[in-house]
Amino acid sequence: MDDDGELLGIGAFARRVGLTPSALRFYDDCGVLRPDRVDAVTGYRRYGVGQVARAVRLRQLRSAGLPLVDVETVLDGPEEAARDVLRAHLERTRRTVDEARAVVEGLLREASGRPVEHGATARARVGGPELASAVRQVGPAAAAGAMAREFPVLGCVLLELTEGEVRLVATDRYRLAVRVLRPEVFEGGPRRALISADAARRMAEWAVRQPTVEIEWGAAADASELAGVRLRSGVGRRDAEGVGVVVGEPGEFPDYQLMLTGLADTRQRVIVDRVALRDAATDRGGAVVSLAIPAEAEDAAAASDAALEVSGGEAAPVRLRAVRTGPGLRIAFDPAVLVPALEAGVGPDVLLEIAAPDQPVVVRSADQGSFTTVVMPVRGS
Repeated sequence: MDDDGELLGIGAFARRVGLTPSALRFYDDCGVLRPDRVDAVTGYRRYGVGQVARAVRLRQLRSAGLPLVDVETVLDGPEEAARDVLRAHLERTRRTVDEARAVVEGLLREASGRPVEHGATARARVGGPELASAVRQVGPAAAAGAMAREFPVLGCVLLELTEGEVRLVATDRYRLAVRVLRPEVFEGGPRRALISADAARRMAEWAVRQPTVEIEWGAAADASELAGVRLRSGVGRRDAEGVGVVVGEPGEFPDYQLMLTGLADTRQRVIVDRVALRDAATDRGGAVVSLAIPAEAEDAAAASDAALEVSGGEAAPVRLRAVRTGPGLRIAFDPAVLVPALEAGVGPDVLLEIAAPDQPVVVRSADQGSFTTVVMPVRGS
């Protein structure tokens, strides 16, 4: 048995506590679970055996859907405050389950009696619901209206097989959304296909009904050539409506990798209730949304109680509990850009990674590093 003085690498510690290395890095960034030591040269994180219990409790709380600001209260706050947080979350969970049950039961009633619909390359096999979810997250970032008519390529979703990953990407120049899927099987590659936003939505409607989906990219002269794709049910069925074939659109998609690698270093991280921030931004009546972020507190307890002020328009400012690191600042967003990015997220929290008030901001689900949105701030008051 290990003694308490032993240090574990991030991979070994992750296996012991049931978290992924990426989750441990995220919790380090948030200050919730710092490694015992970080090598000054390599940056390698090492954790003490004595941190196992905290990490396991953290995993349990997050699995139960507890927002990160509440997790810190349970882990580090007074015992009575921890009980209050857990009781409140239990009541919210009960309400959510009741609401979800009513919706699903209603959809099942509507679907009763509806017939079940059947129906050198590179290919990948992914979960159908997972592919549909990725389209739902990424699709809103595609351009629409006049922007799409002027730049048709921006009205498309890029479906890409590269480095053993399936990536869906969309951008309207003001925001960029990227979702990475890990295929069960893949052959060949790299390949790219541009799919119109409407075709992508139809693809998602078909894919969500399939346990698994096989995506085939047509033969291409080189890795950068854009072509069409063919989708088949992973259990051998074809879609009766013909959604199994998606025609590729012409055009050169923007170099999204260049934009991601060119982002400035993060100076401020803010974790806040995703739905609460979305609602506060929506209530501005379409006016520019201003976020006032306090400076980093000296201790973790104060940091978890920090207030993120959301203001703009004629509505009264709203203060939200937040976990944050870095200097204080004020940053503003067009709600038409920020709100869809928040709606596309998954889970109770959202993480904002900010370099400066005039630089692109990374908005991602706190626990889902496979989905990333980059949004441009605006000049606000």
